[in-house]
Amino acid sequence: MNNRRYQTLTNRIRTAGLAAVLIATLALSGCDPLTAQTKVPTNPVAQQPNQTESPTQEPQKDPQQTEQPGQTDPTPPQEPSKATAGAPGSISVLVNKQLGLPDDFQPSNLVDDPDLHFLSGGGGEKRLMRGEVANALKQMFAASEKEGIYLSVASAYRSHATQTQLFNYYVSTQGETEARRYSAVPGHSEHETGLAVDVSGRDGACAVEDCFADTKEAKWIAKNAVKFGFIIRYPKGKEAVTGYAYEPWHLRYVGQDLAAAITAKNVTMEEYFNVK
Repeated sequence: MNNRRYQTLTNRIRTAGLAAVLIATLALSGCDPLTAQTKVPTNPVAQQPNQTESPTQEPQKDPQQTEQPGQTDPTPPQEPSKATAGAPGSISVLVNKQLGLPDDFQPSNLVDDPDLHFLSGGGGEKRLMRGEVANALKQMFAASEKEGIYLSVASAYRSHATQTQLFNYYVSTQGETEARRYSAVPGHSEHETGLAVDVSGRDGACAVEDCFADTKEAKWIAKNAVKFGFIIRYPKGKEAVTGYAYEPWHLRYVGQDLAAAITAKNVTMEEYFNVK
């Protein structure tokens, strides 16, 4: 082989080698060697012919799943949220013979409002009540006075220690069975919440007695208390439900919405909350 033919063959081999190296390099870099354009990486999910995906699609709810507190229901409730007996600071807390308060419970924002009228002799802690109760009571008293009805507070807050002394006194003088008809076991009195108020006429006639039911003050309260967020907690004919005799003077503050709902159904708190 002469030198010229050998040189030509060598050049062809070098050219073929460089071409092979170039093709391999382009292939490894993601480029098509025929078009020299970068390939778009293939998404395996997008290639599924029957599968579509929406970025705003909401997960399906289990129809049997119970809604947890704090979650937003697209349909607004028609009635106030139902309370749990274990929230002693709530204005809708349910306290009765079965459901009680912690022994060390102390209601918040107790006030002695000088603008509220109390019966003579109504001093000490019985003048105390939660601030929202005092405000509602002042509004109710002012409304009643415009109609010639003058109301007064006979008793409001009662501490756990005071309730203990009171209940023990009734037991010692009248027996436990009778005492339980109208007096609460310590820790189970609504007066301990700061949300209960015993109301009477300004003259004190029949105060905290059965005859109060026949007074004009009691009749006004029965008709109008709900407007100010109060209910008659132990209504007539409901002793089997509440466990207490009829007390037309015993008002319980639950707020206007809940008071309206309970009154509209003509039920007790136990019946409203479906608590036996």
